[in-house]
Amino acid sequence: MAEKPHLNLIFVGHIDHGKSTTVGAIKYASGQISEQEMKKLQELAKQYNRPTFEFAFYADTLKEERERGITIDIQHIEFETPKYYFTIIDAPGHQDFVKNMITGASQADAAFLVVAAAEGVQEQTREHIQLLKILGVDQVVVGINKMDLVNYQQSRYEEIKQEVMKLLKMVGYDITKINFVPYSALKLENITKKSENMPWYTGPTVMEALDQLKEPPKAIDKPLRMPLEDVLSVQGFGTIPVGVVEYGTLKPGDQIVIMPQNIKAEIKSIEMHHKPLPQAIPGDNIGISLKGNVEKNAIGRGSVIGPASNPPTVAKEFLAQIVVLNHPTAIAPGYTPVFHIHTAQVACEITEIVEKKDPKTGQTIEKNPQFIKNGDVAIVKVKPTRPVVAEKVQDFPKLGRFAIRDMGRTIGAGMILDITSKA
Repeated sequence: MAEKPHLNLIFVGHIDHGKSTTVGAIKYASGQISEQEMKKLQELAKQYNRPTFEFAFYADTLKEERERGITIDIQHIEFETPKYYFTIIDAPGHQDFVKNMITGASQADAAFLVVAAAEGVQEQTREHIQLLKILGVDQVVVGINKMDLVNYQQSRYEEIKQEVMKLLKMVGYDITKINFVPYSALKLENITKKSENMPWYTGPTVMEALDQLKEPPKAIDKPLRMPLEDVLSVQGFGTIPVGVVEYGTLKPGDQIVIMPQNIKAEIKSIEMHHKPLPQAIPGDNIGISLKGNVEKNAIGRGSVIGPASNPPTVAKEFLAQIVVLNHPTAIAPGYTPVFHIHTAQVACEITEIVEKKDPKTGQTIEKNPQFIKNGDVAIVKVKPTRPVVAEKVQDFPKLGRFAIRDMGRTIGAGMILDITSKA
């Protein structure tokens, strides 16, 4: 596994469009689930009276294992293609889980967007496409699933493809670089082998499309930045912070600091998928054990590990460029929604609207407007209500982009231009 390049892949899309089933189907069709295991899953699906859920149960039984798993399987499934070794971040499609999807997308190198052929583009499909772009996921594969339910009609595939292409183009994706694959996860059609039911389709299978993704450059030369996704407590190991290394490298013996709590420690050991690692590099999903007595509840999701010699920045306030995507009225100074920055979620007050910009040219339209509304691009001053690690987008892009949420919806997004750090 270690010989192949490693990519983090997030599966996104509307609820019930078949994300978990697709994950199970890829694993099974490529021989990474044994027949014996498959029989057990089919039995389980029968017991739960969900006869078509055997592949989904593969991904979803992991949820129980995650509670017990000691390192990194809490939210991650691994699989291989001929070219790559993938870690799948399985994102929930349901409206209430968008915040988890944001955390996943902030860690992903690429995304697989699942759209069900019968239902087509839904509300979550739209929101997930916007969020992927906002959070800097530049590579996408679009899978049009459940083709068996529309009798493998080419016309239906083309219709959905056009609609998704329009959305991707609108948020700024280059659609000439995106593969669209019609498939049926449940019937294993177009997963690893071409489907006889879709002779009109001449493009890659799901597996081939994944192998056409590019390995992103690894930012090894930057100082370490590892946002935490979870903190586990494991007997014999103590406190185990879990997350993805976004920048820099990490080795046992390294002296680190965890911000914003300012807790110093030394790395004792590093594990990925239950295997020890001599060094972690960008993109690695790892669990680490620490020397020194770090209490589990002293740190948490949203904390960021950096080198003791170059601690992550804790923002007292910051200057950001935002775009308002979906607010019912207007945004004025004093507004305090939740900002999702890497794995952190923190209420932040917009204290000042510095200027409004023309979205097309970037020119200033108005200085100090009283309010901004949907479609507006503005430079704003932001004050977090509690300490949060944030970085300038030009220094650490993955820690400098954010989504803004309120009232159960994504209302805007942006990037951090400048920071006043806590002294």
